Amino acid sequence: MTAMTAPTTGRVVVAGASMGGLRAAEQLRAAGWTGTITVIGDEPHMPYNRPPLSKEVLAGKAPFESLAFTPKAAAADVEWRLGTRVVAADLDRRVVELDDGAAISYDGLVVATGMRPRRLRCPGPLTGRHTVRTLADAQGLRDELTRPGARVVVVGAGFIGCEVAATAVGLGVREVTVVDPFPLPMVGPLGELLGRALLKRHEERGVRFALGTGVSGFEGEDRVTRVVLSDGTVLPADVVVESVGSVANVEWLEGNGLDLSDGVLTCEQLRVGGRPEVVAVGDVARFPNARYDGVPRRVEHWSIPTDTAKHAAKALVAHLTGTDAELAPFAPLQTFWSDQHDFRLQSFGAPVLGKDDVRVLDGDPDGDVLVGYHTGGRLVGVVALGGQAAAMGAARYRAQLLKQPALTA
Repeated sequence: MTAMTAPTTGRVVVAGASMGGLRAAEQLRAAGWTGTITVIGDEPHMPYNRPPLSKEVLAGKAPFESLAFTPKAAAADVEWRLGTRVVAADLDRRVVELDDGAAISYDGLVVATGMRPRRLRCPGPLTGRHTVRTLADAQGLRDELTRPGARVVVVGAGFIGCEVAATAVGLGVREVTVVDPFPLPMVGPLGELLGRALLKRHEERGVRFALGTGVSGFEGEDRVTRVVLSDGTVLPADVVVESVGSVANVEWLEGNGLDLSDGVLTCEQLRVGGRPEVVAVGDVARFPNARYDGVPRRVEHWSIPTDTAKHAAKALVAHLTGTDAELAPFAPLQTFWSDQHDFRLQSFGAPVLGKDDVRVLDGDPDGDVLVGYHTGGRLVGVVALGGQAAAMGAARYRAQLLKQPALTA
């Protein structure tokens, strides 16, 4: 006997109009939702691709038009409310409030508000200090980097910090220094072996490093002219780029009894707070990955908005239509890449879970290299460093990683 289904009418509100919001709207249509979809975002632009901001856009090689996503035809009727943001939500009443005073009721809610850059809380002037998250950020920073004789200090040797440093050197910036309290660049996600290889590559191309120290303050009158490090070193600086992590945009959800300690905690179906009418997508979602150990984590990789949107949309539409279809637990195979100078980092899986057992699978750290990350002897991630051949080597492990059984908690 065929189960009865509720009509697919009503409204789904998508809070957040970046890539995650767009993919959620598209996947809601793909999952069979024919009701209203309203996407709300604080930027004035339609969704665009963010990874090029720290590379091609900053280097002046990519105009905005090349970054904008084209929504799929099935989502052509989606309502976009841009240049405004959600400031509060009452999940019991199923209402969100916007900063323009509007209140919008919903039948289903998608949390896709993403992240914002963390800022340093140090004394000193603010002018001359930049982050890289939005198109406006990248455009403003490019104007500064192209000033003749600019001296640049990048605080943070993670993905964005290393990419910005590489781009600045490529633009001919006179001095580029990266500061980080850790002893090696990107050692947090990748471990020591690749951290040392990255340090050598960057230094060979002109990037300077001040590692094992942090920033205690900024000096200057109207704008930053010097960066004071915690070890007493003073670096001259015309431009400072702060790349010290992210903060989840979850304040608007406060007061609803949710776990917002690190993004929005979800279940294995990406549902929020035991409410089947609320799901979360993108890097704001802290979800258990059934492929690994079941520990909820946020993942700030480019593939996650699409992966989470596809699963969350199915879960939400199943509830809204009354089918409540049995879905397998969400279990994405994570992937990321990072272009720096003339080389690429390409990864599949979860290297961060296997940093205690890192093995060279092919090549040499001084050249093209493929590295495997293991937990209990089991391969959980691969990372290639080098040219196209190395990246293709990592891709060959994708099928093996997909077949791996789940880790036990």
